[in-house]
Amino acid sequence: MDAETNWGQSVTAVVMNEGRVLLARHTYGAGKGKLIIPGGYVHVGETPQEALKREFMEETNVSVEPEDIIGIRFNMHDWYIAFRARYLAGDEKSDGNENSEVVWMDMQEALDREDVPDLTKTLIRAAQTGGGLKSTPYVSAMHHADLMPLSLYCL
Repeated sequence: MDAETNWGQSVTAVVMNEGRVLLARHTYGAGKGKLIIPGGYVHVGETPQEALKREFMEETNVSVEPEDIIGIRFNMHDWYIAFRARYLAGDEKSDGNENSEVVWMDMQEALDREDVPDLTKTLIRAAQTGGGLKSTPYVSAMHHADLMPLSLYCL
């Protein structure tokens, strides 16, 4: 087990560009063979936003900027945050490990395909609406400079 990984904290994002969404064909687990939105686990000392940027670069060779939170799933043991993220740069490329291909796909095609799981479709629809929790500047009187930066998301 990797001591640097918070196994109960994971992130993902819907990245849209010119009417297309970035998807990766997963190579293991319940998503094996499916086209999903990329993501992964948060490392110790990393914010969810930093984890998202790292995961996208590692898995897809694409640089992204997290914008809005479009979904949160949690229980007593773990949490999963889904962002809408902006495409910055990079040509899509499989990591050859966690995914076998990375593609930009027309959003409607992604919503119609059987090899795109329901969770990915739900998050694509959420990203298309333009709604979501927006990052809001916030400084707490109790926050100390040596602690992790605070993130506040509001409607």
